[in-house]
Amino acid sequence: MPPRRSTTRGFKRTASLLSDQIRRAGESRGFAVSRLLTHWPEIVGENIAAIARPVNIGYGRGGFGATLTVLTTGAQAPMLDMQKEQLRAKVNAVYGYNAISRIRLTQTAPTGFAEGQAQFSHGAKPTARAPSADVVKKAEETTKPIENDMLREALERLGRNVMTKQKNQGKGEK
Repeated sequence: MPPRRSTTRGFKRTASLLSDQIRRAGESRGFAVSRLLTHWPEIVGENIAAIARPVNIGYGRGGFGATLTVLTTGAQAPMLDMQKEQLRAKVNAVYGYNAISRIRLTQTAPTGFAEGQAQFSHGAKPTARAPSADVVKKAEETTKPIENDMLREALERLGRNVMTKQKNQGKGEK
């Protein structure tokens, strides 16, 4: 059987190009397995990932397990503190053995300190403005002849969004 020819025509995956750099950066912070950094929401779950992120892994003098330092806001720290054992079990599952013996929580303010600001919301959606009464009325009148309730409501929503966006762009807002 002839050897398989590459179909990428000289292109390489981004992950293969950056894997060494990510590994070196992770190891400098104590992360021997960079997967803990790159797949944090998948490892610990979306709920915990929304309120915390890994900062460092420190190895003690005795060599009996490592300490994972996790950053969270002050308000979320008590909730995360109650989940430390479940969090430790999930992280150790990534390593394949009990690499992490302790989890240390560090708290930061979400705003106010230049160094300690932390953004925990991944992909937070911007809040939309409420459409004006004339836009709502026009959308309702336009979709009134449609008999299917679900379709009519969906088209009303679409019409309100389009008309609100056009109105805001007309004012110079983007």
